[in-house]
Amino acid sequence: MVHQCPICRRPTDSDKDSDFPFCSERCRLADLGNWAAERYVVSGPSFDEDDEPDAASRPNQNEADPDESEF
Repeated sequence: MVHQCPICRRPTDSDKDSDFPFCSERCRLADLGNWAAERYVVSGPSFDEDDEPDAASRPNQNEADPDESEF
């Protein structure tokens, strides 16, 4: 499978390049450095504060569980 290296855009082949999808170890390490420097992000689900339930409808986390009794 022939692709372009995501770092330098040189052609790279999965059958020939041991660092596939990168063309070299240098490009593979550059990509790792980008992840470590947080230049890449994986987005998570987004939500609006309006979509959250009201504080009044949420159970109070400070209330003791009626099934649990302290001795």
